[in-house]
Amino acid sequence: MAISFDIHGHALPGFERVRKVFADNFAHRGEQGASVAFYHRGIPVVDLWGGYRCIKSRDPWKESTLVLTYSVTKGIAAAVLAVAHSRGWFDFEEPVCRYWPEFAHAGKEQITIRQLLTHQAGLVSLDSRRIPQSLHDLDALSDLLARQRPAWKPGSRHGYHTLTLGWYQNELLRRIDPQRRSLGAFLQEEIAAPLGVEYYIGVPDDISDERMAVIEGFGRSELVRHFHELPIGMVIASLWPGSYVSRSVRNLPFANPAELGGEKYRHIEIPSANGIGTARAIAKIYSAMLGEYEFLGLASDTLALLTEPPRIPTLGARDAVLHIPTRYTFGLSRPGPVMRFGTSEQAFGAFGAGGAFGFADPSTRCSYAYVTNKMGFRLFDDRREKAVREACFDCIRAL
Repeated sequence: MAISFDIHGHALPGFERVRKVFADNFAHRGEQGASVAFYHRGIPVVDLWGGYRCIKSRDPWKESTLVLTYSVTKGIAAAVLAVAHSRGWFDFEEPVCRYWPEFAHAGKEQITIRQLLTHQAGLVSLDSRRIPQSLHDLDALSDLLARQRPAWKPGSRHGYHTLTLGWYQNELLRRIDPQRRSLGAFLQEEIAAPLGVEYYIGVPDDISDERMAVIEGFGRSELVRHFHELPIGMVIASLWPGSYVSRSVRNLPFANPAELGGEKYRHIEIPSANGIGTARAIAKIYSAMLGEYEFLGLASDTLALLTEPPRIPTLGARDAVLHIPTRYTFGLSRPGPVMRFGTSEQAFGAFGAGGAFGFADPSTRCSYAYVTNKMGFRLFDDRREKAVREACFDCIRAL
């Protein structure tokens, strides 16, 4: 099916190459609908979109089109907690149960907020079968979270908390926020509205379907044909239902990951996986995390936590879920020997399933986001996204 090559938006002088590479995604790399945004020192030097919002109807992707971003949501959840930390609402080194007493159940009394936000808590899954029903009742979900027992000794290893991290972040925020707001509500009132951007964790009912990009997604049989694009250790482990990777993704009953953006899940908060918004919003929020917009009030010690060298758990950097070396700080992924991004080890961000990515690069004062409605199969470095990202930083180096 032929895709419209019309590219809309702007690339400022010096960034023309980004527009060309973005257009090449549609012409040569199978892109269907996407947008990219790149900020330098708080200025949007690239803001482009193109293709179709819905491939079946041929509705065009517009400036205001919103799209599901999967685990890119984790970076936005980290931004929420960064604002809360800057307000002095929690100490990063304190046990979670200082602020959420019920969390101490089932051997979790010593888990610190640092361990929780660096995927070291061992809380990669929830054993309860009542999770889908509880998502509409945050108090009930809180009870399920508090009863969960760690899968390993906290602090000994780390493993990607695919879905669960955001639920724990959400409840922590509800305990420390004087107004007891959810993470999605706090995001709207304290970050998105002040920045003038659209990004939702829990889409309001008044957002029409015509504004939502339709994710193509894939079923299990198609995923099996692309296992060679995933870490081999992760693929082998996924064949065993009791493995960490299997347990980390089975908390919600869906056959196709595109369902996370559908009517069933779109309006509830899954702060690790179902954020919906624009590339412009993601990049601007990351620009704020670099301290570019003072009215968010990010404190210097918070900014230091975002960029500090990752602390490797005692059993090493190999991720118990992803089966590759990973590094984490403050709920964010950091560059490492396999996941490489940014121009220095200070970069921080979050990849999303299918090809989305958002991150900040403190060394160049840049922030970047790419979103798409055609899911790829790689965990990171989707060839469409990577080509545009490299073009952005090539232009920065040439300035």
